[in-house]
Amino acid sequence: MLHYHLIMCVKYRNKVIDDKISVRLKEIFEKIAPTYNITLEEWNHDIDHVHILFRGQPNTEISKFINAYKSASSRLIKKEFPQIRKSLWKEMFWSQSFCLLTTGGATVDIIKQYIQSQGKKDDKQSH
Repeated sequence: MLHYHLIMCVKYRNKVIDDKISVRLKEIFEKIAPTYNITLEEWNHDIDHVHILFRGQPNTEISKFINAYKSASSRLIKKEFPQIRKSLWKEMFWSQSFCLLTTGGATVDIIKQYIQSQGKKDDKQSH
């Protein structure tokens, strides 16, 4: 099994992800993931992006999974939270790009701590 850290941003970094939307995005991820032999390990969000730690087999088609997830989650979020459409440009929820990292030398626990700390305000952060 390989561990991956995935970061996906809302198109134009629009600030639309709240706790309810994040929970729903996570549910959609968990529903689609088994089809691709993917297991969610950690999830967190900020107002304009999500951090996801997951496991997959070396032969897992990660890019196909990410595209399927982005497509399904975008469609469902816009349907279930219609107010979000006002903040989107041309109906696009996710940015086309994403950041996918293998966890490399960092332990899974360190990556989990990093993801858990995302979205928490501190004195140095400004939005």
